[in-house]
Amino acid sequence: MAFVDRMMPAPVGGGFAMEDYWVWCGSVIRGDDARYHMYAARWPKRYPFFDGYRLYSEIVHAVSPTPVGPYTMADVALPPRGEAFWDGRMTHNPTIHRHGDTYLLFYIGSTWTGPEVGPQEIATSPKPDASYAAIRIGLATSRSLDGPWERRDAPILLPRPGKWDGTIVTNPAPCVLGDGRILMLYRSNTPDGLRIGAAIADSPSAPFERLYDEPVLQLTDGNFVEDPFVWWSGGHLELLAKDMTGGLTGEFHAGVHLTSTDGVRWTPSSPAKAYSRRVVWNDGSVTVQGSLERPQLLIEDGRPTHLFAATADGPGGFRHAANTWNMVIPLAGGID
Repeated sequence: MAFVDRMMPAPVGGGFAMEDYWVWCGSVIRGDDARYHMYAARWPKRYPFFDGYRLYSEIVHAVSPTPVGPYTMADVALPPRGEAFWDGRMTHNPTIHRHGDTYLLFYIGSTWTGPEVGPQEIATSPKPDASYAAIRIGLATSRSLDGPWERRDAPILLPRPGKWDGTIVTNPAPCVLGDGRILMLYRSNTPDGLRIGAAIADSPSAPFERLYDEPVLQLTDGNFVEDPFVWWSGGHLELLAKDMTGGLTGEFHAGVHLTSTDGVRWTPSSPAKAYSRRVVWNDGSVTVQGSLERPQLLIEDGRPTHLFAATADGPGGFRHAANTWNMVIPLAGGID
C-alpha cells in the first residue's frame, strides 16, 4: 500500500499546542514508562514567527499516555545556557532517537550577543540574521527521556567553506542503522535552491563524516526538498520530505516519499506523494492547512504508526499564520 493511502483521519485536539507560543517541529518516541514523549520547539507569540524562532526558540518536552495526545508540557529540555555557548540562545528542530540504552536528541542551535531584542525592534534588528548564519547541528544525550540532557561544547557538523554546504547546515535527519552506525541527512542553502547532504558516524560518540561530497537527492527539473525524515525499513531506507516546488508530488509543499539502498541515491515512490496539506479530521471536516511540514514518524516495533507534522492555519505559509501547533495523523498498518 502506498504511504499516502495509509493516512487516517486526524484527531481533532490531538498533538501539542501551547497558548501564547508558536509551536513547531514535533518528534515523538515511546518511553520505557509506556508514555509517549514529544520534543518540540516553541517561542513566544509576541514575536513574529520567523524572526522570533531565530532568536528565541527553545526545545521543550511534552508527554501523553497515547500517541495522538493531546500532549502536556513537562519541562524545557534544552533551555538557553548563555551566549558564550554555540547553542546558548536558540535551540530548534528536535528529532529524538534511541541508540541502545541512550536517547539521542538531535537539534539545531545558535547564539547571538548583547541584550534581548524587543518585539517592536526585531524587524529592524540585525540579530535574527546573525543568529541564522550561526546555526549548527548538535546532539544531546540522556539515559532518560525526562533528562537531564548532556549537551556538547561543539556542534557535530559544521559548514564547509568553499563547498556547496559552506553557508549553513540545518534540519538534521538521523537514522540509527542496524549495525549501530548513524546516517544523518542535513540541509544547506545554495543559489539554486535548498540541497540535502549526507553524513555518517560509527556511533553517537564518533565524529560525523560526509558520506558523499556532493548533495544527495539528485532531483531534476528544478525540484528540491527540505525537512527530511529518514527511517530503516526491511533492508532499505525510506524518506519523507517537503516538496518545495510541487513538481514531485503535484501539490505545492505536500510530502514526498522516496527510497534508497545507500543513503545517496534516492528514488521517488509511486505515487511520490506521501501526504497532502488537505487534512481529513475525525469529526468529518476537511481543511487545507496553511503549512504541514517537518514530518516525523513514531516508529514502534519497526513500523511507522503515526505521522507528526508542524502545522499552521491561515491562507498559506507560516508567515501568514495566526496559530501553529504539532498535529498527528494515525497510519493504517505499517510500511510494506
